[in-house]
Amino acid sequence: MENKKEMRKWLDDFKLDHPLVIAGPCSAETEDQVLNIANQLKDTDVSAFRAGIWKPRTKPGMFEGVGSIGLKWLQKVKNETGLLISTEVANSTHVKLALEHDIDILWIGARSTVSPFIVQEIADALKGTEKVVLVKNPVNPDLSLWMGGIERLHSSNIKNLGLIHRGFSTYEKSKYRNIPEWQIPVEVMNRFPDLPMICDPSHISGNRNLIFDVSQTALDLNYDGLMIETHSDPDNAWSDASQQVTPKRLVEIMKDLKMRKITTDEEEYQNNLIDLRAKIDVIDHALLENLGKRMKISDNIGEIKRSNNVAVLQNKRWNEILGKMILEGEKLDLSEEFILKLFKAIHQESINRQEKVINK
Repeated sequence: MENKKEMRKWLDDFKLDHPLVIAGPCSAETEDQVLNIANQLKDTDVSAFRAGIWKPRTKPGMFEGVGSIGLKWLQKVKNETGLLISTEVANSTHVKLALEHDIDILWIGARSTVSPFIVQEIADALKGTEKVVLVKNPVNPDLSLWMGGIERLHSSNIKNLGLIHRGFSTYEKSKYRNIPEWQIPVEVMNRFPDLPMICDPSHISGNRNLIFDVSQTALDLNYDGLMIETHSDPDNAWSDASQQVTPKRLVEIMKDLKMRKITTDEEEYQNNLIDLRAKIDVIDHALLENLGKRMKISDNIGEIKRSNNVAVLQNKRWNEILGKMILEGEKLDLSEEFILKLFKAIHQESINRQEKVINK
C-alpha cells in the first residue's frame, strides 16, 4: 500500500487532545434508547456515536438488530447532538443503506473480515467513498487476513481507513471474552505506523470491569482511539449486556486513563520509552504463555514415553531441534550463543517435567 499517510488524515483532522472515542450501545433497540444515550454522550470526549443496526449472531433466533429503521434513529442523533454516527456493515445492501442515510463511519465486523468475498463485496460497494471505513480483526489470529481486508479497500480507492482490534476467539480458558494477543496489532503498527489503530475493549474483555485495564494497555501501546459499548441500562441491554458501561462510567474511565502528551524533548523521550517498554511487556507475556503451552505438551510426551517404557532423553530429536533453531535464529539476527542458552534451558525444564511424569 502506497501513500499510507493519507489514511491517517481523517483522524488528524479531528485535532483532538485525547484519543478518538467511539461510543454507544451494542445494539440500537428503540429510538428513545438511542437518543437518550447519545444525549448523555454529546458533551463528553466522545466524537462518534456507534450502534449496531444489523447484528450477526452466532445462533438463529437471537436478536439480530432492528434493521434499516435504526439508521433513521442515527440520523436524529447526528441532528440533535452533532456527533458523528457509525455502524457495522456486512454486505453491499448494508453499505447502500448506510450511505443513503449519510453514516459517517462504517466498520466491517470480525465475522465479515474472515471472508475475502464479503470484504471484496463491501469494498466494491464503497468504491471511492470519502467515508471513514474501519476493519475489525478477524475472529482468528490471522494477520495476513486482517491486512488483506485493508488492501482490498485501499485498492477500491478508499482513503480514509483504520483498524479496530477487538481480540481473537479461543477455546482456551481466559478472563477475556476474546484474548487480546497484543503482539499481533503491535506488529501491524510496526509495519504500518500511519494506519490508525483503535481498540475495542468491550469485545476483548466481555466484562465491563476489565474495560479500564484493557483501554489503558491500548493507550500504553500508542493506540489512536477506543470503541467502548455504552448503554444507559447495561444490565437490561438486548445484546452483550455484561460488557457495556453507562455513560457516567465512560466519563470516569476517560478521566482516569493516563494519556501522554508530547511537549518537550525530555517528555518525548519518556513517552517513547514507555511505549517501547509496554510493547516488551506484551511480548514477554506472550512468551510466557507459549512456554507454558510447550511444557504442557512435554508433559503429554512424558505420559506417552511412560506408557511405552521409553527413555526421556532423545538425543537425535534434541540435536535436530537445536540445529533448526540456530538456523532460524540467524534469520532473526539472534546469536548462536543466545539460542543455545535459551533452548538448553527450555530443554532442561522439559526433561525435568518428563522425568516427574515417568517416575510418578
